[in-house]
Amino acid sequence: MDTRIRVGVGGWTYEPWRDNFFPRGLPHSRELHHASRQLTAIEVNGTYYSTMKRATFAKWRDETPEGFVFTLKANRFATNRKVLATAGESIERFVASGIAELQDKLGAVLWQFMETKKFDPADFEAFLKLLPREAGGRPLRHVLDVRNPTFANEQYLDLARRHGCATVFTDSEKFPNIPDTESDLAYLRLMRSEASCPTGYPVAQLDQWAQGCRAWVAKGSRREVFCFFINGAKERAPAAAMELIRRLPSQA
Repeated sequence: MDTRIRVGVGGWTYEPWRDNFFPRGLPHSRELHHASRQLTAIEVNGTYYSTMKRATFAKWRDETPEGFVFTLKANRFATNRKVLATAGESIERFVASGIAELQDKLGAVLWQFMETKKFDPADFEAFLKLLPREAGGRPLRHVLDVRNPTFANEQYLDLARRHGCATVFTDSEKFPNIPDTESDLAYLRLMRSEASCPTGYPVAQLDQWAQGCRAWVAKGSRREVFCFFINGAKERAPAAAMELIRRLPSQA
């Protein structure tokens, strides 16, 4: 598939995926190896709750094939606070934890905010100014997952663009859907998979998402898509991701 379109799921350790997505009897230690050869990206949720070690990132890098990428969800202590301008130490601690060990397999860093966090232009810009442009000599790409309706406006988007940040687009009915047609990166978090549907999403909807991904990257050589099946019936997420991958063009 086109390497500018990455498709995956959130994490790889999930009990219902055993004997479902994972072959029966597969050792837990081999789950990332298997998942990374069926998908083209994984969004890591564990980094949101815990501080990983440098050796852990290196291990993930070495277990996955060339071209595979991770998105790391930044630690919650950086984003779950009343005053975002005070997040500098938490941001530095997360970035210095060893994320650069992923090397070319670090696709993006996702900064997720609580749904109660409202848009305060001055404080939010102060936060964005704290985000480092690189780690270990490698450029960082930042994605903002803002979950309060107060962010759904051009003032927020202009601010995010000025600081080189992409914005999550979700199909969730719970969170605001904020399209940014000017960004080079479309970051999709799809959250409406259904347990009754073997492919998570109906085939017609997957066809529509595939068409949208193709249209997005066709508009410019720097355009990319990261698409993650995250919520809803999580047990169907890998099937949905693999079905979408099948609908995308092979790399020329």
